[in-house]
Amino acid sequence: MLSIPINLPLPSAPRLVTSLPGPRAKAIVERDRAVTSPSYTRDYPLVVARGEGCMVEDVDGNVFLDMTAGIAVTATGHAHPEVVRAIQEQSARLLHMSGTDFYYEPMVELAEQLAIRAPFPRGKTEFPARVFFTNSGAESNEGAIKLARYYTKRSLIVAFLGAFHGRTYGAMSLTGSKAVQRANFGPLVPGVTHIPYGTHASLDYLEKTLFTTILPPHEVAAIVVEPIQGEGGYIVPEDGFLQRIREICDRYGILMVVDEVQAGMGRTGRLFAIEHWGVKPDIITTAKGIASGLPLGAILSRPELMTWPPGAHATTFGGNPVACAAGIATIRLLESGLMANAIRMGELLQAGLTELHEKFPCISLPRGKGLMVAVDLLDAEGNYDHKLRDRIIQEAFSRGLLLLGCGKAAIRFCPPLVINSEQVQTALDIISDVVKIV
Repeated sequence: MLSIPINLPLPSAPRLVTSLPGPRAKAIVERDRAVTSPSYTRDYPLVVARGEGCMVEDVDGNVFLDMTAGIAVTATGHAHPEVVRAIQEQSARLLHMSGTDFYYEPMVELAEQLAIRAPFPRGKTEFPARVFFTNSGAESNEGAIKLARYYTKRSLIVAFLGAFHGRTYGAMSLTGSKAVQRANFGPLVPGVTHIPYGTHASLDYLEKTLFTTILPPHEVAAIVVEPIQGEGGYIVPEDGFLQRIREICDRYGILMVVDEVQAGMGRTGRLFAIEHWGVKPDIITTAKGIASGLPLGAILSRPELMTWPPGAHATTFGGNPVACAAGIATIRLLESGLMANAIRMGELLQAGLTELHEKFPCISLPRGKGLMVAVDLLDAEGNYDHKLRDRIIQEAFSRGLLLLGCGKAAIRFCPPLVINSEQVQTALDIISDVVKIV
């Protein structure tokens, strides 16, 4: 185990002191290759020792600007002191007791905070939602499938091409992102039909073709949709698309399930991204940014839907008291300025990426909301160029900037919501320098 001092603050910009990877990083990567699954997708040899805000330091003392947030997880930044304090205090009191079988207040408090904020219709009760806690986005989506089928007594589900809902069997059956995520794992959960995402044409196809031929609408339990597609490329749907899904669901008695795993918890400037469209779904799934890095997810549903009896669905670790304490601190921080910062910094980021688009034709116009932003990389004919995208990501790493790809040839920008204007500009400057040489 390497000893890294944690009392010294990290700089707010990249600082490289060795070649990449450094000697300690190389040694750990070699150890990793001998014992871990080859299914992990490591884009570059980053071996992290600690993080602070938007910065991470590797085991050799190199410091990087992080535009990934652990795949949109560390919403409040790395090791936010208020989140760390909440974790430490709760850990000293109670690490685990399983909310499936017992009660503890952090789980109840976080459920109350999520339920009162859920964008569901307000009824006669104080809380417009009920909450089931999980450990991850995949688990949340698994549970949502079960809940939708249980409540409606229907079996069929509509999902979207390009969607990513997880890699466990039910979630993988909803996922329509990449062939490698499904290859050699069949048979998958039956009853799932995929249609193109984000356009009215795809909903025309659903209603006028599928519903009249092979997909009886009265047998469809749910339409599962991301308000902004994540792994599919940070795709923002056409105006009216999400509202129309709501209308279709109402017309046929189908549940609208919104996957907010990547888009939710303040990333777009709203607690839930679906709020941008004023649509009230029936079920929401969330995870990633909900606890600033601790494993936690949740299923939120309208109260009248979550009627399954004791034992119908349960979990040992979901809603762990330490993770719930982190979740409570996270919501407090999101609402005390970080969601507003996501809007401001997102606008700055998109403005800077638009300037890069005007300067470099290989960069598309940016898209997204808040700090969920992406650009595509294009060849001379305007086609998606994933090889160029990958070269840019690698070269950016060599200059101290952490990026991730998504979609066909997109670079996604999902930094911690504590990022400031100087750090946004640093990222833009590095990308500009990289594009000149790749």
